[in-house]
Amino acid sequence: FYSIFILFFAVAGIAGIDKDNVFNMSKITKFNFGMVALLFVIVLILPIFTTAPIFHSGKYRELIGTVEESDFTSDLSPVSVEDVRLVDEEMAINLGDKKIGEIPGLGSVSKLGKFTIQSVNDELFWVAPLVHRDTIKWITNLDGTTGYIMVSATNPQDVRFIQELDGEPVKIIYQPEAHLHQNLARHLYINGYVNVGLTDYSFEIDDDGNPFWVVTLYNNTIGFSGRDAVGVATVNASTGEVESYSIDEAPEWIDRIQPEQFVVEQIRDWGTYINGFFNSIIAEEGVLIPTTGTSLVYGEDGRSYWYTGITSSGADDSTIGFILVDTRTKEAKLYKQPGATELAAMSSAEGKVQETGYNATFPIMYNVLGVPTYVMSLKDKAGLIKRVAFVSVEDYSLLGIGETTSEAYRDYQDLLKSNNKNNVSIGAGDNVSETLKGEVTRISSDVQGGNTYYYITLDSKPEQVFITTSDISDEVPLTEPGDLVEIVFDDYGNNNIIIHEYNNFMLNLK
Repeated sequence: FYSIFILFFAVAGIAGIDKDNVFNMSKITKFNFGMVALLFVIVLILPIFTTAPIFHSGKYRELIGTVEESDFTSDLSPVSVEDVRLVDEEMAINLGDKKIGEIPGLGSVSKLGKFTIQSVNDELFWVAPLVHRDTIKWITNLDGTTGYIMVSATNPQDVRFIQELDGEPVKIIYQPEAHLHQNLARHLYINGYVNVGLTDYSFEIDDDGNPFWVVTLYNNTIGFSGRDAVGVATVNASTGEVESYSIDEAPEWIDRIQPEQFVVEQIRDWGTYINGFFNSIIAEEGVLIPTTGTSLVYGEDGRSYWYTGITSSGADDSTIGFILVDTRTKEAKLYKQPGATELAAMSSAEGKVQETGYNATFPIMYNVLGVPTYVMSLKDKAGLIKRVAFVSVEDYSLLGIGETTSEAYRDYQDLLKSNNKNNVSIGAGDNVSETLKGEVTRISSDVQGGNTYYYITLDSKPEQVFITTSDISDEVPLTEPGDLVEIVFDDYGNNNIIIHEYNNFMLNLK
């Protein structure tokens, strides 16, 4: 915009110069050259004083808001094993393409759009719309593409192609790469969104399955920079209906208002300018930077958070803690938990199965048994999940691995228990151990990953299955139905039970 005006006034000024006397300029010519100089000041000089961090490092650091220190185990409840996210975006794309390929001819006119991870009725799904393959396909399908794909983030077998709702076809008419009035950005401009920034065009569905584009509204708060979200706009992908909301008024089904890019930039500024601009480039005293990679994590409160590790400037494989940022409100909390970076945890998991050549997905951080834990899948070259790994953030040598989530979880649980003498906490809060006495009604064993697990039920608590190994007691494999036993255990909810002691009163072993 400014370049066009500079060029216009410059050409007009040159055209008005007297060829016989270049110093003899008319008022109009002087005005044109004056406008060129003014525009150059606006474009090149003004941003330096209104925007450059050298003058506004304090404002950049405060853009994230107050970063409070908090306790991890009290903020996020332990995650259920069934809720661990295994499917990454790459695998979701492969599964989605396979689903489209099951319908003859569909792939020739439509393709998958970008997947967005989201919570739908308290279940995690990757969701992506079908979009036009090219301009010709748009011209020949002005009534929109058909439906969207849902891939469970916890179960790779759960892939859904939603083509209709309540008997009505689902059409994705408004798209980011469509043309004319069906282009998503142009549709918003037409509806009056011209004086606010638009970014992060995310495809989300509400709890009834209706498709929407969720677009973050933002303003520049520090001169020409300092982007900060101020609200969100929703566009019904089928009808084009547009609604806008403030951050506090946004519907509950919207997971993301704060764009990942904004959050990462603001965290980086918060850590970089902790002691001013010049310190950030000279002494770097106290400078903190986010680790490589950001992930979206969900707590049992149903809220989603941007997660990134925090490390000192120049650090490689270690972190001083991590930050969780609410994806709606931008509330930021710092958890001082020294440990390994995500890349170090991935290397640890891959090293455990190095003979197989499996590759680790980028880990998701969970609260497992009160311990910050990286959870990741290990995939073969075909992109299929072959192993699941649980890696302690504090000590990435503590690694539980298995062919299933449950197997990896139990392996990890045993490691935490056996290493408790090394100050690894396996409990959250002030949990009190329970003691249960009863008669064994059933006992059976199962070998998984070379380890033998025993499944026990008691008449005093018939609804609960207790899973343990002979590491707890030599009496476990000798137990028979009808034996009277006593179990001391911690129950962390979500079927997360750790057995500490096992006593069979029918045996008298030395």
